[in-house]
Amino acid sequence: MSRLRRILGFLILMVMLVIPCLTLAGNTINIPILCYHNLNPTIPGSMSMTPEKFESQVKWLKDNGFSIIPLKEAVEFLQGKRFSLPKKAIVVTVDDGWQSVYTYMQSIVKKYNIPVTLFIYPQTISTGKNAMSWDELKELQKTGLFDVQSHTYGHPNFKHAKRRLSSAGYEKFVKKELIKSRQILEEKMNKKIQYLAWPFGIYNDYLERQAADAGYEMAFTIDARPANRSFKPMAQPRYMIIDKQSMNTFRAIASQANS
Repeated sequence: MSRLRRILGFLILMVMLVIPCLTLAGNTINIPILCYHNLNPTIPGSMSMTPEKFESQVKWLKDNGFSIIPLKEAVEFLQGKRFSLPKKAIVVTVDDGWQSVYTYMQSIVKKYNIPVTLFIYPQTISTGKNAMSWDELKELQKTGLFDVQSHTYGHPNFKHAKRRLSSAGYEKFVKKELIKSRQILEEKMNKKIQYLAWPFGIYNDYLERQAADAGYEMAFTIDARPANRSFKPMAQPRYMIIDKQSMNTFRAIASQANS
């Protein structure tokens, strides 16, 4: 019996020593999460990118040993539910619901067989001038390469809304933006919506609490830092990727991933 106690005591000691080490190691693992928008070369804009440049970036990642992983796997790691990731893990996300995702990005994504998360605000789908339709979104989802998540209902500027609304009105507005988006996306896409991207990268403690209360498991900013476990669940950063950035800048962003 005394020998068994010694063995159990040793095992407990090892667990107490190993778990903090695993946690510390996990906290130092960085995951660059890339954020794209419009790929239509005929519609210029500050957040646009040509399809050719997007493909060159994906090819460079593939050629240089990066692992483009689903956002879900990154989230599970950030939540501590997953204990490891592939080396040089990186995530690709696309905001808003531009029609160019269907017409330009889809073929590149299929060619390189990479997972992509689309952060969609439902108000624009099938109604916006350059937005995808619900049928196109469903078609993308069926490929198994595109996952749809929330970008609020109408892509509001929460700072502007707070200035023009009463406290009660603002609270109601925020709840609608967060909850209505989830409800519509879940109904239209027949899937659970777990993640949120903040419009214009605007967030604060109040909005983070509201997002958690609305049922989101994690939310993402555009704070130009790699995601890791040191950030709050409702404020995990991403990098905005745009056409005017040089390839050297892109390489520097990607190099934040752990090798």
